[in-house]
Amino acid sequence: MYSKELISGLEKKAKKIRRNVIESIGIGTAGHVGGSCSAADIVTALYFYKMKYDKNNPKMKDRDRFLLSKGHVAVLQYSAMAEAGFFPLSDLKHTKDINFHLQGHPDYLKTPGVEAGTGSLGQGLSLGLGMALALKTDGINSKVYVLCGDGELAEGQNWEAIMAGSCYKMDNLVAIVDHNKLQAMGKIEDRFDIMPIAEKWEAFGWNVIEIDGHNMEEILAALDKADRVKGCPTVIVAHTTKGKGISFAEDNVACHNVLLTEEMYNKAISELS
Repeated sequence: MYSKELISGLEKKAKKIRRNVIESIGIGTAGHVGGSCSAADIVTALYFYKMKYDKNNPKMKDRDRFLLSKGHVAVLQYSAMAEAGFFPLSDLKHTKDINFHLQGHPDYLKTPGVEAGTGSLGQGLSLGLGMALALKTDGINSKVYVLCGDGELAEGQNWEAIMAGSCYKMDNLVAIVDHNKLQAMGKIEDRFDIMPIAEKWEAFGWNVIEIDGHNMEEILAALDKADRVKGCPTVIVAHTTKGKGISFAEDNVACHNVLLTEEMYNKAISELS
């Protein structure tokens, strides 16, 4: 269905974005490696295949909206945005610098192309639902994509938004769950067991698509399938590996937010080159 050239190009872009994340964090600094790398393929597909936007006009009225509900991995969004041309790649090395436009969490007031301030977990889906309702009201044919962490689904506000999304038939709203099965302090099943995720969303009236979140063809097919769904919102439950692409970080909860030593930094850069 999709050309080898398209898939290969996106896979290379996702690897480059993971490398951008590591370079942005740098040596001797703590950063959210795990969750950035688990969602990198999804974010790549959104920015370089699916979403309509104008890097030179971030407020374009009929743009698609992307909200990073798991805002602590802002460096992932910044890495994709830099690759897309919203700002120079060289800006990434100044992430978290005081008064710079790339802060630790997405900041709507500082960074053109960011749709909302996020990072207080559990709020992104509610914000996305509000945007989707406004687009429907204004007759604008655009999509709202919200990337959620699986750990943040323990927040009750999510489920109010899930119920409302179904109630108002928000078929222009697509939630994506980065289901890496780990949160900051351990396995989700040990900290706050919210399984089974897919069945819960289905019971709340959403169209559910389950995929391998590192299989680029499956990601593209799911995003395209969501476009054809009418009368209800869609959730893509993407099964992923925390720290994907970096051997010492894969499925390692200690790399949720990790201080990179010079050895770790060099190893990650080598594996992503």
